[in-house]
Amino acid sequence: MSSLFNLLLRAPSLILILLLLLCVLLPTPVSSEHTSNWAVLVSTSRFWFNYRHLANVLSLYRTVKRLGIPDSQIILMLPDDMACNPRNAFPGTVYSNADRAVDLYGDNIEVDYRGYEVTVENFLRLLTDRLDEDVPRSKRLGSDAGSNVLVYMTGHGGDQFLKFQDAEEIGAWDLADAFGQMWEKKRYHELLFMIDTCQANTMYTHFYSPNIVATGSSALDQSSYSHHADNDIGVAVIDRWTYYVLEFLESQVTSTNSKLTLGDLFDSYDEAKIHSQPGVRWDLFPGGEQEGRLRTLVDFFGNVQNIEVENANASDPGSLKEDLLEIARLVEKWRVRDQEYLLATRNDTSDMADHLSEPAKVSYNAHKDTVQVTRMVKETPWEKRALGASALLACAAAWFAGSILGQPSA
Repeated sequence: MSSLFNLLLRAPSLILILLLLLCVLLPTPVSSEHTSNWAVLVSTSRFWFNYRHLANVLSLYRTVKRLGIPDSQIILMLPDDMACNPRNAFPGTVYSNADRAVDLYGDNIEVDYRGYEVTVENFLRLLTDRLDEDVPRSKRLGSDAGSNVLVYMTGHGGDQFLKFQDAEEIGAWDLADAFGQMWEKKRYHELLFMIDTCQANTMYTHFYSPNIVATGSSALDQSSYSHHADNDIGVAVIDRWTYYVLEFLESQVTSTNSKLTLGDLFDSYDEAKIHSQPGVRWDLFPGGEQEGRLRTLVDFFGNVQNIEVENANASDPGSLKEDLLEIARLVEKWRVRDQEYLLATRNDTSDMADHLSEPAKVSYNAHKDTVQVTRMVKETPWEKRALGASALLACAAAWFAGSILGQPSA
């Protein structure tokens, strides 16, 4: 009992050492602008003659995947399956260019909401995380306070509304309040809203939540036009504004290392080509247009996080190297103290034996031998395990430090 009590007395310090080691060995938060990227890509139109709206979304879907956003962090909402429409002269395919060089549908596509699942209610529940418990994770927007979110919408709209499948509408205030709830619930760090529809710029006039940049294809009382048609398919295959946005992204943003910014993209808008007046809203972004223009495109279209990594060679107080050295000193200190404790215990028993009579010494020594044997079985392993755990964790910390410093591990 006394040895167990002494072990418990030392336990808080051992636990402290273990906690310190875990703090070093486990990943720790680092300073970053954002920690993940999500994309919500929505087509709101049914029927074959709206083929171009589906192609708009699939074109952007292909781009964000090319730049590194995985399907697990893309929510794709398609109200109609143009690829399998009986009018499609090329079954199982969707193209956004008359030369049909790239099949946007292909084999590597994950549609999260299809057909009549694409509703205003489901869209708003998705953004605000008000989905039922039985909705699978693949249909949820798993963003958080460290996420940059891209929201792209296309379809038929008007002054402060966007139609969903010719059956219902979402209003500008509905969208503004959804983004407001997202901000209150810490579901985004920065948000880029893009919309291609008639009178698109009216859809972001009521936004009030911070950290949002919004852009649209056309001003109040203006239409959004298609770019070109494919005679074999028989309908327009892409809208003009989306076509030129994609042309810039595909030709200029060729890798996740691209330094091109939102300002570069918005400056590329050419009203003579787009046939409408695209708009941009900066006032909700911290620092306004001056800061917003500096955000790189891959901050939203890619999967790149701006992370500041601590200098592994730094030895200042609080640095990783200094923490590892301090932990090593603590481990050594407690190893020495444990040895001193064992030595003191042996000395105490020897002093006690000196005051006993000769017969009592014989009995005491016999009893001591028995106790020592019991102690070897019950006590020593605990002490050795405590010391062994400290040594192993120290070795792990040293190995981790070596890997950080670029040194080969033992």
